[in-house]
Amino acid sequence: MTEVEETAQNRRRLLPRDRRRAQLLQAAATAFARQGFAATGLEDVAREAGVTRAIIYRHFASKTELYQGVLDDTQERLRERLGSPDQYDEQTVRALVDAACDDPDGFRLLFRHAQHEPEFATYTEERIRLAARITETYLTDVLPDEAHRRWVAGLIPKLAIELILSWLDAGRPTGRDDLVRMIRATSRTLAGR
Repeated sequence: MTEVEETAQNRRRLLPRDRRRAQLLQAAATAFARQGFAATGLEDVAREAGVTRAIIYRHFASKTELYQGVLDDTQERLRERLGSPDQYDEQTVRALVDAACDDPDGFRLLFRHAQHEPEFATYTEERIRLAARITETYLTDVLPDEAHRRWVAGLIPKLAIELILSWLDAGRPTGRDDLVRMIRATSRTLAGR
């Protein structure tokens, strides 16, 4: 067997179903984050994963189902990192930054691309609404005016996410700790602390 044939055979090795699915989700996150849902075909995902479209169809019935799978997987990873909303504390910002570093393409997909896709925008909107509601509970004592508090609570999660996205896009020009400090300082400034 030649070296080329041996390499091709190694690439075609069967993976356990759960590992193949994880591989496809990661490849899809990368492909979709590059061009968005509409501009990305299953051929792009297959090429990114090093498989055929038939392999994708063994795991996902359609491009839409695959995209939803990536969004669901990304949200699950966020939940694992952040914990439940009643557990959010000073370390939550660090956990959010770590989650973005663990899966930058999934993070971009969830917080940048999905919001521009009509059938997937609710994924982002729900996550932002939840974060705003939680933030508002922490601001009750700091900002007694309800309208002002609600406005600031809506801004803080959006700005944190935008800071993380721009940091990722810039190639992570500072350390994680510096980014976390910047997000916290911005949040405190908005809250008038």
